[in-house]
Amino acid sequence: MYQVLFKRLEGNDDIAVPRKMSEWAAGFDLQAAVGEPLTLAPGDRILVPTGFAMAMPKELEAQIRPRSGLAFKHGITCLNSPGTIDADYRGEVKVLLVNLGSEPFTITRGERIAQMVFQEVPSVTIEEADELPDTVRGAGGFGHTGVK
Repeated sequence: MYQVLFKRLEGNDDIAVPRKMSEWAAGFDLQAAVGEPLTLAPGDRILVPTGFAMAMPKELEAQIRPRSGLAFKHGITCLNSPGTIDADYRGEVKVLLVNLGSEPFTITRGERIAQMVFQEVPSVTIEEADELPDTVRGAGGFGHTGVK
């Protein structure tokens, strides 16, 4: 088990620390720590503060992902999803939201806007090579293995 430390930033006592909404949930819900309601017009994007910073072990990364209900009901999703928070980042966690829906969407203080999932980061070494081993697939990509 890994320990992740959360620091509530000043002025955010009313914002909940990220938490799972059910026993078996993979993601911890994140709330908007906006000072006043923000309206996100269709096609617009905005960086939404969460009111906390964190420290996690070097073996972890945190991934920011959309909430399925917001995506389905309103077209609100996260850009660069999943967004990665590295273990050495100590600034405020923010969520990059975009409105892909057809109506403006208002984000209010305390609203659940995204979820955060922790993943282990494997230790990897990179080695340059003159040749790569062959595979059946080879260099085929972008639908190459799909059924026609």
